Amino acid sequence: MVNTTVTRRLNALTLFQAFAEQALARGASPKGLEQAFAAALEISPSMWSQIKSSRPIGDKLARQIEQHQGKPAGWLDEARENTSPTAAEKALMELALAAWRSTNSAGRKALRAHLEAVIARAP
Repeated sequence: MVNTTVTRRLNALTLFQAFAEQALARGASPKGLEQAFAAALEISPSMWSQIKSSRPIGDKLARQIEQHQGKPAGWLDEARENTSPTAAEKALMELALAAWRSTNSAGRKALRAHLEAVIARAP
């Protein structure tokens, strides 16, 4: 079962990521990108901040975001695989790499076995 609230939030964050990457590639300063994105969506920076953290995106706002970002109606509602690691995922990868590099063969074997056990228990 797909959670529309989470799907819309993740897709909106994907749109922001693309917006930010394009702006930075054009030489824009990172400062003010959130406000610029909110302005592009015709919402307040405060509302964008709420959307990023917990505010559900209703149907009307979803269609507005899609329209201003050149996406077809319903785009925000479609679950898609996010290929970019989140900040938390990056932190975990850095931690795992540090653990891997700081131990010997036995430690690496134990770390690998633990991770495989976690994956095996996943639903």
